[in-house]
Amino acid sequence: MAKLWDKGFEPDEMIERFTVGDDRQLDMRLARYDVEGSMAHIRMLEHIGLLTADELKTLLAGLEQIRSEIEEGRFEIEEGTEDVHSQVELQLTRRLGEVGKKIHAGRSRNDQVLVDLKLFLRDELWQTAHRVRTLFDRLQELSERYRDVLMPGYTHLQVAMPSSFGLWFGAYAETLVDDMRLLAAAYDVANQNPLGSAAGYGSSFPLDRTMTTRLLGFADLNYNVVAAQMSRGKSERAAAAAVAAVAATLGRFAMDVCLYMSQNFGFVSFPDELTTGSSIMPHKKNPDVFEIMRGKCNRLQGVPNEIALLVTNLPLGYHRDLQLLKDILFPATATLAECLAMCDFMLQHIRVRENILDDARYDYLFTVEDVNRLVLQGVPFREAYRRVGEQVQAGTYRPTREVRHTHEGSIGNLCNDRIRAKMERVMERFE
Repeated sequence: MAKLWDKGFEPDEMIERFTVGDDRQLDMRLARYDVEGSMAHIRMLEHIGLLTADELKTLLAGLEQIRSEIEEGRFEIEEGTEDVHSQVELQLTRRLGEVGKKIHAGRSRNDQVLVDLKLFLRDELWQTAHRVRTLFDRLQELSERYRDVLMPGYTHLQVAMPSSFGLWFGAYAETLVDDMRLLAAAYDVANQNPLGSAAGYGSSFPLDRTMTTRLLGFADLNYNVVAAQMSRGKSERAAAAAVAAVAATLGRFAMDVCLYMSQNFGFVSFPDELTTGSSIMPHKKNPDVFEIMRGKCNRLQGVPNEIALLVTNLPLGYHRDLQLLKDILFPATATLAECLAMCDFMLQHIRVRENILDDARYDYLFTVEDVNRLVLQGVPFREAYRRVGEQVQAGTYRPTREVRHTHEGSIGNLCNDRIRAKMERVMERFE
C-alpha cells in the first residue's frame, strides 16, 4: 500500500480496513483541491530555494496532467493506496521519478488535509450560498405574484388573523437572509490558510506562508501554527451550523406545504405528476417530495451535534478521530444541495388557491381588524375588544372583511425590495 508515512512495514490488514474506512471514496471530493494546494506549495518551495526552476516546471506539468484527469473523471484512488494525498504523490513519482518525492518538503499530511478541506468547504459554502440565493429569488417572485391573495394566519394551529401568500412566501425569503449570514460566517472561518503549520508545530524551513495564502486565494492566514491545527473540527462545525440553519428553514417550509396541501386546508396544490399515490386509496395525491425533504432537513439539523460530540474535549494536536468529520459533513452538504434544488423545482409548479377567506370558517380572522376599526373611530381599545368579544361569544359577530395593513413588513407593505437589499449585502461577503 502507498503511504506517505512508509517506513518499510505494513500494518495488519484488519487494522488497515478499520482505520482507512471510507476515506478513499470521500477523498475523491478533495482530489482537485489537493492538486491546487500542491501547486501553490511547490511554487513557494521554488521561491525559497528548495526546488530549482526546472524542477518546478516539471512538477507543475505533472500536477496539471493529474488535474486534467480529475476534471475528465479519469482519476482514481487505487486499491491499496491510503488516500488522495498518497495517490497524487504516487502518480507524480511514477511519471517523474525522484523529483516527484520533493513536493512534500515543508508540510505534513496534517496541513495538507487541512488545506484541502478548507478549499473544499470554501467552495461548498459558496455554492450553497448561491443555491440559497436561487431559492430566495423564487420565494420573492412568488411573494410579489401573490401579494394580494389572502390566506389564514395561525397561532397554536388555531385561526388567528389574516395573512397572505405574499407574506408567507416573503417570510421564508427573509429567513433565508439570516441563514445566509451563518453561511457567510462559516465561509470566513474556512477562508484562512493553514498551509505551513505542518503537523501543528511549524517547520524549520523558511516557508513563505503569505505567498501560499495569496496563491490559493485565501483571505487571511491561520497564523499560529497550533491554532491552524485546532481549526480542524472548528471549520467543519461552523459549516455544519450554517447547513443546519438552512435546513431548519427548508424543513419548516416543507411542513407548511404538507399541511397546506391536505384536503382540510387545500391552500396549495401541485400537478399530479409531482405527487405520489397510494397502493390502496385511489384518490391519494401525496406530498412525498416535501415529506422526504422535511425528513432530510431534520436529519441535517443533527449534524452540528454529531460533530460536536466527535471533537469535544479532544486534547491539543491531531487525532485520527478527525478523519471521521468527512463521513459526517460531506454527505450533509450534498443532501442540502439536493433539497434546495428540489424545493426550487417544486415551487416553479406550485398552485395557489384564491378566495380562501370567503369560507365562513375564517370569519373570526377579522376580529382584530374590527377591534382596530372601532379604535380608529375613537373607541378605547379595551372597550372595542369587549364589544367584539361579546359578539363572538353570542354568535352574532359578522366580519367586515376589510384588511388595512400598511406598516413596514405587513400584508400591504411587504418591503421585498428592502429584504432583497439585505440579501445583496450578505452575498457580497462571498464575492
